[in-house]
Amino acid sequence: MKVSFRVPLFLAGAALSQPAFAQGGGARPVPTNLSVGEMFLGADWVVKLVMIGLLVASIATWTVFVAKHRELRQARAAAEEARDQLAAARTLADLPAGLRTSPLVRQAFEEIEHSADALGDRDGIKERLVSRLDRFEAELARRMTRGVTILATIGAIAPFVGLFGTVWGIMNSFIGIAEEQTTNLAVVAPGIAEALLATALGLVAAIPAVVFYNHFARAIAAHRAVVADSAAALLRLVSRDLSRGRLSREPA
Repeated sequence: MKVSFRVPLFLAGAALSQPAFAQGGGARPVPTNLSVGEMFLGADWVVKLVMIGLLVASIATWTVFVAKHRELRQARAAAEEARDQLAAARTLADLPAGLRTSPLVRQAFEEIEHSADALGDRDGIKERLVSRLDRFEAELARRMTRGVTILATIGAIAPFVGLFGTVWGIMNSFIGIAEEQTTNLAVVAPGIAEALLATALGLVAAIPAVVFYNHFARAIAAHRAVVADSAAALLRLVSRDLSRGRLSREPA
């Protein structure tokens, strides 16, 4: 008597879908711990370089934020104090000694000194002083934006760098599918997770950089407005002293 056994189709399909290492092959076993550290250590060397670069960019972003925030806060406080003192003064001689030696006020005294033999030309002195103060504001703006442009660069390219790492990692995962001759997602899931970690790090670096850049752009614009108000008040002082005929030529 001949006895035959038929294996149900769903059991046969399940057996065929098992990964190669479960069938006695030499494939790498599927890791069970997918922490951030394990994903970094298990990533391809290209993906690792991408992750390290994005971490460095994130550290640079926060370093620029802390340093520039402190610098702008101190500069803004000093500029507002100078503006108030210039607005309250009646003549250049009324300015406090500390303010008379400030970079902004020194521009006025230097121009007055250079125009010592042409003090009768009031319009000429005013025109030259306006030119000096405009150049001073432009130089101040360039100095204030130093270090801020790196935030714009990081915010613009970090997502694409992270995307490059993701594409590279997913490409390697599909190559692994072809090499191991299996369609089981558990075999390639770690590689895909490692690749997606690169995109996450790209966003971690880019989002704060964009937010900080916009914040500093507004802060620098506000600081320039305060300096412009101080320059206008200084021009009024010079104009008054010219009209009175007793323009001070000494910075201190």
